[in-house]
Amino acid sequence: MTATIEVRELSKSFGSMQAVKGISFTVAEGEMFGLLGPNGAGKTTTVRMLTGLVRPASGSAKVAGFDVQAERQQMLREIGVVFELPALYPRLSVEENLGFALALRGGRRASLEDAIARLGLEEYRHRPVRLLSKGWRQRTMIARALLSHPQVLFLDEPTSGLDPNAVQHLHDVLRSLRAEGVTMLLTTHDMVEAAELCDRVGILSHGELVALDTPARLIEGQQGREVRITWWEDGSLHEAAVPLADAEAPVLLGRVLGQHRVLQIETTGTLDDVYRRLTGGEEA
Repeated sequence: MTATIEVRELSKSFGSMQAVKGISFTVAEGEMFGLLGPNGAGKTTTVRMLTGLVRPASGSAKVAGFDVQAERQQMLREIGVVFELPALYPRLSVEENLGFALALRGGRRASLEDAIARLGLEEYRHRPVRLLSKGWRQRTMIARALLSHPQVLFLDEPTSGLDPNAVQHLHDVLRSLRAEGVTMLLTTHDMVEAAELCDRVGILSHGELVALDTPARLIEGQQGREVRITWWEDGSLHEAAVPLADAEAPVLLGRVLGQHRVLQIETTGTLDDVYRRLTGGEEA
C-alpha cells in the first residue's frame, strides 16, 4: 500500500535537549495513525516537523509525496492541521472564519458549505466564535482544515476537554473521513480513543519510538489478554484467570457460567496498560 507519510531517522534538538531521537515510521494511504506519548515525549515536535513548522536537525520526511522542507509549499496544499488550542478569530462568526480561510486558499464556496454541513455547524454559522463552547470551536477548526479537501489531516489532541457527546460526534466525523480515504495522524492521551480509532499506533518515550503496531498486537505482544472470573461454588468463593488465547478459556467460562453463580467477569490487558509499561510511568 502507498505510504502517504514517510519518516526516516527524524531528529530535533532544542539546545542541549534532544526532543526527537532519530525516529522512523510510515503511514499508509487512508490509515488512521496514532502518535502516543507523555508530555515532552516528542509528539508535538514531530507533528510540527511533519507540517513544516519546525526544521529537523537531521533525517527526512515526506508527506503526500512532498519533502516537508524542500517542497513545503506544495505539501501545505495537501494537508489540513488541527491543533489542540483553537486558532480562530474570536470576534468573527464561524462562517466568517471559514470564509477568510477559504479566500486565502483560493477555494470554492461549495467547500465551505460542505465543511459546515459535515461538522453540523449550520445552526452556529453566524455566531461569533468567542460565544461558542470548546466543542463547537473544535468543530470549526476541523471544518477549516477540511476546506482544501486535504489528502492528509494532522490532529493534535482534537477531543481534549470535550464532553462525551462532542467526542462521539468528532469520532464519527473522523471515521467518515477515513472511509473516504483521508490519511490521518492523531496525537492523543486517551488510550481508549486510540484503540477505537487507530489502525496502528506509535508510542514515543523520551523522544524515541518504543513501539509501533496495531493496538491489538501491542496488547498481545506486551502482556496478552486474560479473562478473570469470580464465582460462588460449594459454599466458597473461587477465582481464576486464563489467557484468552488459551484453549481452556472457553471451557472454564462455559462450565462456570452454566453451573455456578458468577459474581464478576472481566478481561484485562488494554492499550493503557501497554502505554504505562512502555513509558515507565511518565506523566501524560
